[in-house]
Amino acid sequence: MLLTERYQGEIRGQLSCFDRVIITGTLPDFCHAQVASRYLRMRNIKIFDFAQFAKRLRDGIRTNAEELAEAAGIEIEFLRNAKAVRKEDRVQEILAARGTAPGLVHIFSAMEACTTYEPWHDKQTHKTFLRPDSGKCIHYYFYFIDPEFGLGYVRVPTWAPYRLQIYFNAHNWLAEQLRRRDIGFRLIDNVFIAVDDFDRAQELADGFNVQRLHRHLERLVNTFCPILSEFPAGYHWSLMQVEYATDIVFRQRADLAALYDGLVRTAVHAVKADNVATFLGRKLDPRYLGEVGNDFHTRIQGTRIKHHMGRVAIKMYDKLGQVLRIETVANDVTFFKHHRWVEHRDGSAELTLAPVRKSIYSLPVLNELMSAANRRYLEFLSSLDDWSDGVKHLDHVSRPVQEGTRNYRGFNPLYGQDRALFETLARGEFNISGFHNRDLRRCLPELSGPQACRILKRLRTHGLVKKIGRTYKYYLTRLGRRLIAAALSVREFVLVPALAPT
Repeated sequence: MLLTERYQGEIRGQLSCFDRVIITGTLPDFCHAQVASRYLRMRNIKIFDFAQFAKRLRDGIRTNAEELAEAAGIEIEFLRNAKAVRKEDRVQEILAARGTAPGLVHIFSAMEACTTYEPWHDKQTHKTFLRPDSGKCIHYYFYFIDPEFGLGYVRVPTWAPYRLQIYFNAHNWLAEQLRRRDIGFRLIDNVFIAVDDFDRAQELADGFNVQRLHRHLERLVNTFCPILSEFPAGYHWSLMQVEYATDIVFRQRADLAALYDGLVRTAVHAVKADNVATFLGRKLDPRYLGEVGNDFHTRIQGTRIKHHMGRVAIKMYDKLGQVLRIETVANDVTFFKHHRWVEHRDGSAELTLAPVRKSIYSLPVLNELMSAANRRYLEFLSSLDDWSDGVKHLDHVSRPVQEGTRNYRGFNPLYGQDRALFETLARGEFNISGFHNRDLRRCLPELSGPQACRILKRLRTHGLVKKIGRTYKYYLTRLGRRLIAAALSVREFVLVPALAPT
């Protein structure tokens, strides 16, 4: 039984949607040194005149920023040490005095590192071209409130290759959709703590329109980065960071507090590397070289537990003391895979399992994949919360069970082969795809085929696993999941600490 079902009386509602989304805009005509060199030649611009070409565009971006600031009645704030200033806090101070009316809120400028190009002449090949380089240039941060997408920003560099960064929060977008439909809500920061119709809000969140987002991005470029006349191909938009949050809103803070503390501290120890992979829809391959682990952190707003696998993570917060938030964060969306058409170099195409594209048009697919990751984590948390109830069934599985003329001995989940068996059955991949006789023998190599058959029979007789149809695949029953969670928790968190030397 899920937490949301077990605590239904204490829960006001549940809502899942994208949270922070950061998008990168690149110019196909100028995105790397080779195409930039070709672009200059096509425009009859000498390679060593690259600096003059870039300075002209830089001046245009500066002039546009100054004109926007003057029209909005604000001053551009230069940050000498951008890392020492949290721009979001400064913007919130301004909003507290300004209000939340749509329009330009503030402009920051800061000297920051950027990738760029330098002209180069190869004396061996006698060819002149641009090659990659690094440097620094002024970056403008335009913070604004959009009538549809709410508070966001555009980061505009003043030097080639003019790679943009655009941020918005889908909770702000959803708030506007609710407002237009006269659905009452209460939004604090990026958390809905009350919605009159959670089901309708979920429908709206699932219907996020990427085409409208694309048009919104084009409007932002025309407003804040007036260089498109130089690059007819326009900008290509890709996903830099995506967060997807599932919020379980409790009626009272005390209701969540009674559950959360034990839940998060147990999860710190109970979640293993293969569990993290399972939550994120992957199997932990021995060839995987990335980092996998857990991190527990106490913040002013509450506590947070983070399980990470490479550049993707799944987190749990107690937001505002009233909302249990489960959030999947992807700093590289190609981590996720789905079935899609893949075109090969020979012109052929096939439907196969492939990494998610970085295009903004992958957002609907990410909605499904990241929502499923949150759901699997919630299911795991629900089993953790159930462990104390599972202890009551230990007496049942510890005793022999008779079927016909045969007796099947009980299990001792705290010792020897039975403990190893329970640890094997708790593996994440078996919860998703089930297991066969051969899987037990692979994980417990000391077992022969007949021995594995007898163990499966014992498990079925005690009601811990069930067989699927006419197959030879088995799944844990609800009793099996509860018992295993209870037994492993008791051993790790009660017996081992109690017997450890003081």
